[in-house]
Amino acid sequence: MSIDGVTNLWDELFGAQPDPPRLLVLLTALVALAVVAARPLWRIARNAVTIAHEGGHALAALLTGRKLRGIRLEFDTSGLTLSAGRPTGPGMMFTLLAGYIAPSLVGLAGAWILGGNRITLLLWLAVVLLLVMLINIRNLFGVVSLVVTGAIVFGVSWYASPQVQAAFAYAGVWFLLIGGVRPVGELQKLRRRGRMPESDADQLAHITGVPALFWVGLFYLVTLGALVIGAFMLAGQWLPDVGTAP
Repeated sequence: MSIDGVTNLWDELFGAQPDPPRLLVLLTALVALAVVAARPLWRIARNAVTIAHEGGHALAALLTGRKLRGIRLEFDTSGLTLSAGRPTGPGMMFTLLAGYIAPSLVGLAGAWILGGNRITLLLWLAVVLLLVMLINIRNLFGVVSLVVTGAIVFGVSWYASPQVQAAFAYAGVWFLLIGGVRPVGELQKLRRRGRMPESDADQLAHITGVPALFWVGLFYLVTLGALVIGAFMLAGQWLPDVGTAP
């Protein structure tokens, strides 16, 4: 690749794209909300939330000095991240804590990047993170899930028009912000029925002595907080400009 080609690629990656139409930002939020609310659509799209959830566990394990053994993504949208290290202590606590809040925090980071109109940068970062996660996948469905997801994101970032890229990026960020909340409610519903005795919240309760309901509440606090903050960031893209009188 020539120097001019590298320069053009750098500018395309790190340069700011034009402001998206205000209506696009609002419509992508409504689409994301519909996908999260509609059970048939949610059962398919939830795989993206699971990828972020397990990625959060994996990243927290590595950052706290634990040894990552592998990640599994299942067809029923469940997942499992295995790491080696002390079964108690801060490392295990942060590893368990990271899962349910990771999709919302990824969505919040995405909203911040979109606030600077770095749409292409956001899409390429998503591809890189998916590739890094792929190295640690230990089952066939997980490999297929990440390859397909990465191929879609890369295809949009490389071949799609700026308008399509913007719609895809905003819909994805809105989906993570909104969709990050629903699994917490599903978790508590299953816990009440006694169907998730080894949930992240219950494991946190076991190693810290703090009731599991506290951790569920903390999951809610972080995910709802990320949704509110992220929504304000994204809303700035479509709210009418306030003029000042001369």
